[in-house]
Amino acid sequence: MSEKGRPRGFDRTEALHQAMRLFWTQGYEATSISALTAAMGIGAPSLYAAFGSKAALFREAVALYQSECGIPAWAALADAPDAREGVAALLLGTAESNTRPDRPTGCMVVLNTAFPGVLPPEAVTDLSARQAEAEAVLATRLERARAEGDIPSDTDVVALTVFYMTVQQGLALRARAGATTQDLRAAARTAMAAWPSA
Repeated sequence: MSEKGRPRGFDRTEALHQAMRLFWTQGYEATSISALTAAMGIGAPSLYAAFGSKAALFREAVALYQSECGIPAWAALADAPDAREGVAALLLGTAESNTRPDRPTGCMVVLNTAFPGVLPPEAVTDLSARQAEAEAVLATRLERARAEGDIPSDTDVVALTVFYMTVQQGLALRARAGATTQDLRAAARTAMAAWPSA
C-alpha cells in the first residue's frame, strides 16, 4: 500500500528537480511547503517522508543544482591550458549558464547566499562551505599560475581570488536583475583586463 499523500509513480529525482527550480526561482524563504508539494506533485506527508524537512530538501536541491548546472564553468577553469584562459572561461561560462532561456536566471547558490538571515543554520553552513570550496579551487589555480610564472611572483593571490570570485558572483546577481548574456560577457572580458601581466 502506498504511503498516504504519495501518488502512484512518485519519482523522487523528478520531484527533487522541481523543488530545485522553485528554490532557484523564488529563494528559500519565499518557497512554501504548499508551493513545493504543488510543483513536485506530491502531498506534504510524502515530502517529509522522502526528504525529512524543507531545509533538508533545500540542501539536496542545492547539491543537485551544483552537480548539474555548476560544473561546466568550473571545469573550464581546470581544463584551460593556462590560468588566464581558465579564469576567462570561468567568467564567460558563468555569463552563459546564468542566462540560459531554458532555466531560471542567476546562480541558485549565490542568490540564496545573498540572504543568509532567512536560511536555516544548516543551510547557511552548507552554502558557505560550497562557496569556500569554489574559492579554494580558484585560489589553488592562481597559486599554480604564480609558481609557473604565468603571473608575477609578487601577485597577491588572495586579493586576485577575491576579485574574480566577486566578479563571478556578481554576474549571477546581474543575470537575475535582467542583464543579457551579451552584457555579462562584456563585463567578463572587462574584468580580464585586470589580469596581472607576467
